[in-house]
Amino acid sequence: QVQLVESGGGLVQAGGSLRLSCAASGFTLSGYVMGWFRQAPGKEREFVAAITSSGGRTRLGDAVSGRFTISRDNAKNTVYLQMNSLKPEDTAVYYCAAGWSLSLSTSAYWGQGTQVTVSS
Repeated sequence: QVQLVESGGGLVQAGGSLRLSCAASGFTLSGYVMGWFRQAPGKEREFVAAITSSGGRTRLGDAVSGRFTISRDNAKNTVYLQMNSLKPEDTAVYYCAAGWSLSLSTSAYWGQGTQVTVSS
C-alpha cells in the first residue's frame, strides 16, 4: 500500500521552529521530486517547497524563502521541512507530495497532512 505519512506538526510560538517529516511506504522516494504544500482555513492550497530526486536542487515559495529548508534522506525514504522563524500566517495543514517536477503541478501521491499552528 502506497502511503506518505507526515509528522512533526504542532503548536509553536511565533519565532519558533518545527521540523516536519514525511515518510514513504509502498514505494521508493528516490524516484520522485518531493515537496510540501499547505492550506489554511478558507484559503487555497499553497506551494511551500520542493526538492529534486537527488536532492541537488530545491525550490521554495516566496512566503517561506529564507526561513524554510527542504531536505531528503533517500536511504530513510523520508523528506523533511525545517521551518524557522515561524509566523502566525504559517498556520496551516501541511501536506507532503511526490511528483515529477519542481513545480509539482501534477502529483503522484499525497499525504494526509499535519497541522501546524503558530501562536502570536
